[in-house]
Amino acid sequence: MRHRNKGKILDRKVGPRRSLLRSLATSVILLEKVKTTKAKAKAVRPLVEKMITVGKKGGILARRQLAQTVYGSNSVKKVVEELAPRYKDRKGGYTRITNLGQRVGDGAEMVQIELV
Repeated sequence: MRHRNKGKILDRKVGPRRSLLRSLATSVILLEKVKTTKAKAKAVRPLVEKMITVGKKGGILARRQLAQTVYGSNSVKKVVEELAPRYKDRKGGYTRITNLGQRVGDGAEMVQIELV
């Protein structure tokens, strides 16, 4: 039974799932627009939103917390120096998920997750 267990499993063990979500979050931050499946986009959305909220606090502690989550120092720099000032007046809802239809090979729902 999975009572009170949040999050999607995405048909992966814990380590590969964390790695997948970290790399997808890094891509969303750096590229600001990523095409992926609906399940992955829904799983990575809270991660990206929390990282932008942490980046809005600024300071060395926020940078260290972001460095634990995303890959690469350039993504941490972008969150703190570009994205945080952009969303300083916004309380939340930094991402948008847009449906793109089904993938030809297996029929998976494809979406585009982007920063608003």
